[in-house]
Amino acid sequence: MSEASWGDAAKTPTIDWRMSASLENVERGDGDMAEVTSLAGAVRAWLELDPEHRTAALLTPERAVQIDGVATASFTGEGIAVLSERLPARHAQQG
Repeated sequence: MSEASWGDAAKTPTIDWRMSASLENVERGDGDMAEVTSLAGAVRAWLELDPEHRTAALLTPERAVQIDGVATASFTGEGIAVLSERLPARHAQQG
């Protein structure tokens, strides 16, 4: 019998930045319409918002994202900021 390993990689598996995600509660033009894009694109769009809109935004990925052993199905404010810190450099410029 082998033992399970519960290192940091098990707590935060690789994030699929290409999965679909919606960014909601963000004013766009004359209305408040959800933007559906990749998770990387949604995080980048959130980074471009002013502080008031960042606070109101809701990011919902196609699948739950696991960070530090906790699976989360949607993110707001500080949760999106945590995601943005994990955004790989290659996703910082492209989608």
